[in-house]
Formats: sequence, C-alpha cells, structure tokens
Amino acid sequence: MTLNLRQKHTECITRMLNLNQPVNAGGTANEEVYKILVYDRFCQDILSPLIHVKDLRKHGVTLYFLIDKDRKPVHDVPAVYFVQPTHLNVQRIISDASSSLYDSFHLNFSSSIPRPLLEDLASGTINSESIERIAKVHDQYLEFVTLEDNLFSLAYKNCYLQLNDPSAGDKEIDEIVEKIVSGLFSVLATLAVVPVIRCPRGGPAEMVASLLDQRLRDHLLAKNNLFSEGANFTSSFQRPVLCLFDRNFDLSVAIQHDFRYRPLVHDVLGLRLNRLNVQEDKGGMKSYELDRSDPFWMANWSLEFPEVAVKIESQLGKYKKDVEEVNKRTGGSGGTDFDGTDLVGNTKHLMNAVNSLPELTERKQVIDKHTNIATSLLGEIKERSLDSYAKKESDMLVRGGIDRNELLGVLKGKGSKADKLRFAIIYLISTESMPQSEVEMIEEALRESEIDTSAFQYVKKIKSLNVSFASANSASTSNIVDWAEKLYGQSISAVTAGVKNLLSSDHQLALPRAVEALMEGKPNPENESYLLLDPRAPKSSSASSSGHLKGPFKEAIVFMIGGGNYVEYGSLQEFANRQQPAKHIIYGTTEILTGGEFIEQLGVLGQKMGLGNSGAVPAH
Repeated sequence: MTLNLRQKHTECITRMLNLNQPVNAGGTANEEVYKILVYDRFCQDILSPLIHVKDLRKHGVTLYFLIDKDRKPVHDVPAVYFVQPTHLNVQRIISDASSSLYDSFHLNFSSSIPRPLLEDLASGTINSESIERIAKVHDQYLEFVTLEDNLFSLAYKNCYLQLNDPSAGDKEIDEIVEKIVSGLFSVLATLAVVPVIRCPRGGPAEMVASLLDQRLRDHLLAKNNLFSEGANFTSSFQRPVLCLFDRNFDLSVAIQHDFRYRPLVHDVLGLRLNRLNVQEDKGGMKSYELDRSDPFWMANWSLEFPEVAVKIESQLGKYKKDVEEVNKRTGGSGGTDFDGTDLVGNTKHLMNAVNSLPELTERKQVIDKHTNIATSLLGEIKERSLDSYAKKESDMLVRGGIDRNELLGVLKGKGSKADKLRFAIIYLISTESMPQSEVEMIEEALRESEIDTSAFQYVKKIKSLNVSFASANSASTSNIVDWAEKLYGQSISAVTAGVKNLLSSDHQLALPRAVEALMEGKPNPENESYLLLDPRAPKSSSASSSGHLKGPFKEAIVFMIGGGNYVEYGSLQEFANRQQPAKHIIYGTTEILTGGEFIEQLGVLGQKMGLGNSGAVPAH
C-alpha cells in the first residue's frame, strides 16, 4: 500500500460535500442532493488545489460563498459549511442560522473544535431558536493544503520568524508548536497511519515530536479512534517513519537560486496553490494552473530551464507534424483532394480527423501555456542574470567559496536587491572561515546598492555562535547556554540544531542524506543521537531499544518546520525514485517559501536583534 495524500484528502472532501454520506465508486453519493457550500479563506485554499468548479457541480454544489460575504437566503436547500473553528466563524454561523438563510446546516470544522466554542455554538443557536437547523457538526481534521500526491503545506505564515524571534516567550513558542502539531495530526489522521517519529534532539523539531507523540498516544486510547482502520493491516504493511527537521538544519537550500523549471517558476513567477499569473504580450495577465492535469508540467518540472525550452520546441514540432498529417488525410490545405471514387475511405479519414481534434486542441493549449511561461521566465533570467546566480551559488556550495573579484562583480552587476543579498548570504554560509575585512567588504558592497544587510548580519551571528559552540566542547554546557542567551536572546538549542550543516560544504544533499540514513536504519554517527518515539509502544518501554523501529522503512513523511521549498521537495523525490525498489516520500512544511520570502524573515530577525542598517527592505 502506497500512501497517496492527495487521493485521501480529496476523498475526505468529497465525502464532506456529500453531507458526510458514503460515496459510490463514481465518487458521488447515491442520493443526489443540491446544496450550497460556505467556506472561509483558509478552507478555500485547502479546496482550491483539489476541487475544481466542475467537481463541485458533480457533487450537487450549485452555489458557493465565502462566509464573511453578505448572502441572501436560499430556502429548502441544505448548506455545507467548511471553516476553521474560530470565534468569528462560530458567531457568523449562529447569525446565519438565526436568520434562517438555509434549510439545514451541515457544519464541518477543519480541525477539532474546542469545547468552549462548541458551547458558544449550542447556546447561540438555542437562544435564537435555530438549533433545529443544525443537522450535523463534524471535526474533519483537514487543516493542511495538499498540492501534489506527495506534497503538503500547513500554510502557516512566518513560522521561522516566530520560532526564532528573540522576544518570543515560552507561551508564544508553545502556541506555535501546538498549531504545527494540530496540522500534522490532521495529515496523519487523513492517511490513517501512526508513524514512528525521528528527529534531531533540541530545538523546535524535538518540541513538535514530543507533543505529537503525546497527542497520538492520548487519541489511541479511545476505542473508535481515527487510526483504527490503519491498525489492522496484514503483517506485510509496514508503518512509515515521520522525520521532523527544523529550517536551521540547512539554511542554504532555502536561500539559493535554482535553475530547474519548477523552483524557477515558483521563485520568479510566484507559483501559489498550483496557480500563477503571467503577463501577456498585449499587457493583460493570464492565469494558468500547473498540476497533475498538465502532462508537460508533470514530465518536465525537474529539468533545467534550457532543457525545458528544447522540450517545448520539440512538442511544437510534433504538434505541427500531426496537424499536417490530419490535413493531408482529409484533403485540407497542403494535402491531396478528395477522391470521389473512394467515398468510404474519405469518410473514415474525416471521422478520424474529427475524433483527433479535441486531443490536438488540448495539446496546443498546453504548448501555448508553457511557451508563455518560458518567455516570461526568459525575460527575467536575462534581466537579472539568474543563470549566473544559480551556477555560481552551486559552485560556491561545492567548492566552499569564490574568488573575491568574482564576488564583487556579482554584487555590483545585474540582479534585484534580493538576488544580491541571497548571493552574499550563500557566500557567507559556504565559506568556512572568513576574514573580518572580507565581511566588511561585502557589507559595504551591499550598502552601496542600498540593500538592507539585516538578514546578512543575522546569518553571520548564527554562524559565529555555531562556530563558538562547536569549538567550545571543553566549556561547561551551562556556561555556554548562559552566554548564548545573553548574546542571542533565546535558548541555544534552537540556534545550534544545524551546526554541522551550517559549517559543512555539502549543503544541497543535507536533507536527502539524513532521510536516507533514517530510512535505511543502519548505524550512522550523524543520526545516532536522533530522538526515536513510537506512539503505539507503551510509555514505559524504551522505543530506542526496539530494533525494528529503526528501519529499514519503505515510506517516509518528511516535515520541515520553518518553511520548505520546491528544491528540497525535488531532491527528496529524486532520491526516492533512485532507490531499488523505489521508496516513497511525502514532503511537508509549515509553508512553501521562495528564497526572497525567506530572507525577508531573516531580515526582520536581524532588525529585532538590532543588526544591519536601516536601508531599503529587499524587493522581490
């Protein structure tokens, strides 16, 4: 059994749209009921990549509205609500019910509704004498966004910033961890699996792992729990491993430029929820969807941009050839005329041509779409020298540095402010030891371009702290912790969780390498100290003593706390597909970030620590 998150997520939403009735093989309820769908903005983002308008029609949804918009009453029709369990949403539902907007209300909350809110809902509808309109209340555990079969996001904005904020207290950190655990619990409940949990010790990853372990243990005590269907698999079914990491584990991959098609489209054109807008020649904006319904995207997203351009040209040539073939057979332009003596043969050719038209039209639309996207990308690549940034950053990470003149040439050359800042930070990360004079030279070059250096200063501070920590093995831990808290404003574990990766030269492979070791389950000095938790095992027994819990694993869920990206997702999928037999990896993160968005968070952290200059905030 292979875990397919997109399929499971879609099935849960389909069941919800059909008033939580079982659906038949065609994906619809046995009894067709016309209904209205009401959602909030967060749940709209959950639905958007999975359900299209035509799918809503198939499930009997005739109208759909945002909950915060004014709506007119529609009598004799049930309404399906899909919203987050917030005070504002509950008050709006009470208001809608008391106004008798719809015949009946089927309430679906994206995560478990807290008891105080449930009591507010009950008392509000009783007081307005509308409680009989509330047909059902469901906790759906769907509080995450699935973008592909193996890719999800909790859509939790600025998580890295909030976790690393020097002014954040224990209460704020606990709330962030609780929110992440709630999202991960939803993912596991949707997949109906209880994984073995592994993570590095210290920092947010361990906090999330411990709370998730406890949440799963508490839930499994109930007889009819969300995981009961996954508990009775045959012995051949093996549980997956959930690998939790914190963004500090590897900063470079979140910042660097990449020249592959999907990361490039995301970074440059702003791919969001599998959609993007591209400027047309006439000046208007054209919106495109890039998902599994697009065969060209699915086949070529991992290729370097020049290879994608060649593929588009090849597809266009093939399309023109096929059109010419159809024209010839039907006696169209450039072909032979109809031969009246072979009426049956000509009719047959005509029928074949008519049948092939929809497929040819679809192919032409896909080619036009990717031609427009590639043209738009090419304009940005030329204007900003993005190919040069990607190559030089990759070389730096492999070689551990770059010639000083070449560095200054880039910082004074083409590119946006954000491009130059990202390049400078990658140089800082890739160079193991850097003279102070060189650091000052880079900062001066950035200031000359009116670039705020806060993000650069922040990474420099983490690096100096990590170097000091790594070389201070002889000092007592308590002294280091005291010193770190004075210098940095928070506990050292959150900062030094990724010491090795911040100082190592082999950056790009940090995450796939760690995941490979955890899935193989072989003794490895890098992950030997990783925490191992099994929510199904009795608390008294030491999970680490159970050999079978250390692998090997066929399936893994890899989750990055503090923001992930398509480069990391692509590298994990490539690793999984290279294995014999192929392994299966689902990648998730608190939010999917471009390099520009991530350095904005680094910049704010730098400013909060009083670092950097007060120049312009880097533009995308």
